[in-house]
Amino acid sequence: MSHPSLTQPVVDLLQQIHADIATINSGDVASYIPELAKANPDWFGICLVTATGAVYEVGDTALPFTIQSISKPFVYGMALEDNGRPEVLQKVGVEPTGDVFNSISLEAGTGRPRNPMINAGAIATTGMIAGKTPQSKFRRMLETFNAYAGRELVLDGTIYGSENETGHRNRAIGHMLRNFEILTVDPIPVVDLYFKQCSIEVTCRDLGIMAATLANRGINPVTGKQAIRAEYVGSVLSVMESCGTYDFAGEWIYHVGLPAKSGVAGGIIAVLPGQLGIGVFSPPLDERGNSVRGIRVCQELSRSLDLHQLSRVSMGRVTIRTKLTAAEFNSGRARTQEEQKLLREHGGLIQIYQLQGHLAFSTTETVVRDIIDHASAIKHLILDFKRVVTLNECACHLLQLVVEKLVALGGTVSFVHSQQLPLLRRYLKAKLSAQVEASFRQPEDIDSALEKCEDELLASVSSGPGAALVSTELKFELFDGLSPDEVAIITSCLQRRSYAKGAVIINAGDEARELFFLAEGHVSVLVKLPSGSRKRLATFTAGMAFGEMAVIDHAPRSAMIVADDAVTCNLLMLEDLEKIGIQHPSIKIKLLENLCLSLCRKLRKANRELSLLE
Repeated sequence: MSHPSLTQPVVDLLQQIHADIATINSGDVASYIPELAKANPDWFGICLVTATGAVYEVGDTALPFTIQSISKPFVYGMALEDNGRPEVLQKVGVEPTGDVFNSISLEAGTGRPRNPMINAGAIATTGMIAGKTPQSKFRRMLETFNAYAGRELVLDGTIYGSENETGHRNRAIGHMLRNFEILTVDPIPVVDLYFKQCSIEVTCRDLGIMAATLANRGINPVTGKQAIRAEYVGSVLSVMESCGTYDFAGEWIYHVGLPAKSGVAGGIIAVLPGQLGIGVFSPPLDERGNSVRGIRVCQELSRSLDLHQLSRVSMGRVTIRTKLTAAEFNSGRARTQEEQKLLREHGGLIQIYQLQGHLAFSTTETVVRDIIDHASAIKHLILDFKRVVTLNECACHLLQLVVEKLVALGGTVSFVHSQQLPLLRRYLKAKLSAQVEASFRQPEDIDSALEKCEDELLASVSSGPGAALVSTELKFELFDGLSPDEVAIITSCLQRRSYAKGAVIINAGDEARELFFLAEGHVSVLVKLPSGSRKRLATFTAGMAFGEMAVIDHAPRSAMIVADDAVTCNLLMLEDLEKIGIQHPSIKIKLLENLCLSLCRKLRKANRELSLLE
């Protein structure tokens, strides 16, 4: 569960857009239907819903209003399902007209409406809905709309009455369609059904979910229920894109680039296929009958979130490749058993996300939503960008907000391999304050990032109230179970050696002649990569042993070991170990048992971490 004081970064973005655009006061509330003129011009809501079911909303998203012409694409989809494309295309075209919504735009000779988004085409598709009676047709319509919205919708009887009293032009269109045999029945009940479909009551949140259902190939992403067969979604979105905003369609595609539909009650929906749906509600309209603020919101969202569908990059739905914690995956620094126990108990406070693919709004949103949802359980966040191919400015902005939110809660954030994404580094450098930068890191590899977080976590839980303290008394793990007299026998054989920082203690290929007990300092195990660089496999601290494989197989050394700082070691030569085995066999047996236990723990840890990475 997220921290109660946190909002999702996407909500932050919507709130900023809402605040900026709420100051726009141009446009007029629709008045040609008298009841619509009663709307408050200050009403304003925005709802964005992803194809994975995340709902983000700000403003007046729960206020009811009538769907009006936004009903047209949903009814067109019903006509396609009930009749098939060939029959629908015989009666309604798909060409944009450049005319206003209520224009009588029919093909010469055939009388076929140019497209289903103008009133003539919408009335024609309403007449193609399956059902024996007007009542059964309306029930089917309402059930379909319910599936899109994810809840039961109702008819606004007052608006329907107002539409019915003033809808003479639409009745005239119905009679013309009957004249050309586009409608083959009495047009009055069909037009009446059209009035009802426009008078269905929705909210801005409903519009966002309905748009997201189209984005999700006809399946409501919140409820999982299918509202339209996937094979017809493309047809619905096509006419929305070319005809959904009437004589504003060209500018809309150019500036917004999303299939959309507007309604004279002030609603607008927009769809980014496969990714998200947008619903906006603001009653004041421009001269074309489109919501003034609604258009501005969609323009700003398209620009700031890089949503224009003609500038898409190919991206997978899964951005989080692996999600781990330090309770299950650790750095290369070898820890004492006491430290390992603490990491198993408290390591969940260190969260590691390995990301992949292209980071744009829809893919980054899933990451930041997951992080904020679990923010209360995160003390140290590590994001690994090694497998990220590209990202845009919107992704940078969302990630910036995550950093600021977690740092404000007292956490740290590490961006690993961010050096391969110069846009991200430049953006964060310009946007993050000095105060935030103190807890924000950009290490080169995940191992060093994880080690630092582990060190800080161990320090905090070791000194916390009631926490188990990490022992400061030096104890060699291979001496576990040995009596003081037995330890004295071993220590009498040890040779003490010191190494300066950076000194090579063991080289790959060296003859194995001794077992090292690390008394002071830190050493790292390194291997040489084909590129010539070195990779750390592990780091050992005082109390640990290294070079132990020589005790088992006497093979040449397989890796390099380097002193990270001033180091002191106690060496047990293998010939001395042999003598101990002859004179005190029980001591050697205990040493070998401890050595086997140590190797088993390392192997189990490696197997566990490899399985997690799979």
